[in-house]
Amino acid sequence: MLDITLLGTAALMPIPDRALTAAVLACAGRSILFDCGEGTQTAARKAGVSLMSADLIALTHYHGDHIFGLPGLLQTMGMQGRTEPLTILGPADIQAELAPIMQLAGWLPYPVMLAEMPPEGLRLQTLNSAWPQEAMLFCYPTEHRIPSQCYVFTLSRPPQFLPQKAKALGVPVQYWKVLQHGEAVSFDGRTVQPDEVRGLPRKGLKFVLSGDTTMCEGLKTAAQDADLLISEATYGENDQDQTAVEHGHMTFAQAARLAAEANVKRLWLAHYSQMIENPEDYIENARQYFPDTVCGADGMKITLKFES
Repeated sequence: MLDITLLGTAALMPIPDRALTAAVLACAGRSILFDCGEGTQTAARKAGVSLMSADLIALTHYHGDHIFGLPGLLQTMGMQGRTEPLTILGPADIQAELAPIMQLAGWLPYPVMLAEMPPEGLRLQTLNSAWPQEAMLFCYPTEHRIPSQCYVFTLSRPPQFLPQKAKALGVPVQYWKVLQHGEAVSFDGRTVQPDEVRGLPRKGLKFVLSGDTTMCEGLKTAAQDADLLISEATYGENDQDQTAVEHGHMTFAQAARLAAEANVKRLWLAHYSQMIENPEDYIENARQYFPDTVCGADGMKITLKFES
């Protein structure tokens, strides 16, 4: 089960009812903060979300409207007694790019690791043992005016464990959990494979957040079959396609077309230009391509559950 809260939906500058870009994913009592624009702390408090449980801050790129909330948040975590390590992920050259941010944050009573995504993805349990073993985070390159990346969170679901088969094979109970998680066990001079005591594969959960990008293959690949895609949609009008491309962004319609091509289940739009007073005025431009499009708003929440 995943709880996702959209904290900020503004682009470039915050306005009274829109903080700058940020979203939180919570699972098993731990969380990931995606981007940290100005106003993130206030937006989190309004939404009833604690950022103290974050093991990771995942940055899509280093433009100010996505990172200027970091110094204050890092300081607040320290003032509230954080001692747990915090990892910050981002595109290439994160050490150099975030050096001014870390200097502004000053001394912190907890370690902060700046890192790029491992090629094989990141198993969240390596950051905190409370994360499910199957929780993984990946990134894909996207196309903006500077290096940028989208993020893919997956929570795979092991096939159903069949205790009657384990009993029939004489597997001691203490080995059942190991088999359930896909690892073979050996006892009494023999080995039992997971497939011998498990049923058919089951669908997991997949969440994707785009960051700033044009309509590109990287995001389309990342979003394939996602349960939820939160996508930037900076421009509302269909005739702003070229402007969107020139500035490394998307229109409502472009985001919806990409969602349809990627076969996502739900699409939330975000990262609205300050010129858009009411995103709902442009929603039909998206729904003509993807009917299940929703205009994201600060504080919007959803719980994603495994299919029964």
